[in-house]
Amino acid sequence: MAVFVPAEPGPAHEVRAWTRVVGGAESNVACALAGLGVPAAWVSAVGDDPFGRAVVAAVAAAGVDVSGVHVDPARPTGLYIKESDAAGSPVRYYRRGSAAAAMGPEVLDRVDLADVGVVHVSGITAALSAACRDLLRAVLDLPRTGFRVSFDLNWRPALWVGEDPGVLRDLAARADLLLVGADEAETVWGAARPADIRALLPEPETLLVKQGAQGATLITRDPATGHDLPPVFEPALRVEVVEPVGAGDAFAAGFLAAVLAGWPPARSLRAGHLQAANVLRTHHDMADPLPPETVGDLLDADPRAWAAACLTAQGVCRG
Repeated sequence: MAVFVPAEPGPAHEVRAWTRVVGGAESNVACALAGLGVPAAWVSAVGDDPFGRAVVAAVAAAGVDVSGVHVDPARPTGLYIKESDAAGSPVRYYRRGSAAAAMGPEVLDRVDLADVGVVHVSGITAALSAACRDLLRAVLDLPRTGFRVSFDLNWRPALWVGEDPGVLRDLAARADLLLVGADEAETVWGAARPADIRALLPEPETLLVKQGAQGATLITRDPATGHDLPPVFEPALRVEVVEPVGAGDAFAAGFLAAVLAGWPPARSLRAGHLQAANVLRTHHDMADPLPPETVGDLLDADPRAWAAACLTAQGVCRG
């Protein structure tokens, strides 16, 4: 989508200058993966309009394959307006009737899943239309021919007004990798603790629960026994927060890159925390990649050094 953020201080109704950037859950993940050196493709739909061209150009410039993006001659590109605040950024969506909202199962006709490791989708798409929900069901019902399907709940209450979010439980249960924030799980399903979420959703082989500034918990099933391994918790990296929108998508990208690389659970969680912290330092949904030496130092830091580190706009401070 096209995203508009204030370009000057003050209440949103008084702001006259806005900066147009690009955002969207799945495209954010794809761009972040490409920035980490993971080949990524984004499949979606945009309007045949300036915003659509800007979105496709920006995602392509990030190194993402956009050959699967459909340009709809009749429907517009979706957009949203974001007020930027460290405590939480109010968002106003303008997506009804958009090109992306018209997507259905036929989208899979233009998707080549050869050599794909992970297909990533989110609950935001499910909120857009009945056709989009059918598309997600089709994706989650695909025979697993060497790939896994990742589903991020991505609860956006403004998109579910007048709709039944009960469908999200069914979609989440069909995923191989389920990513969910503890706060949104409590809102949608009445469960916030990782053990309670797992009891509600025992089907996915992997459950990742993001617990905000506390950290994240990973629960995985042992393929040999069919039983869950002991949960792994990794505390979050401290960060000077500028604005939170996009951090969950960055976490997903860092985590998925680690999963594809075969990293162990604790290191995979740190990879997610690092990418989330990087985006938390910005006003935008995406951020330039962290220096490789910074990533390497923090991934391999002992627990005390990890706890002492803090990511700021200037870099990493310790202690």
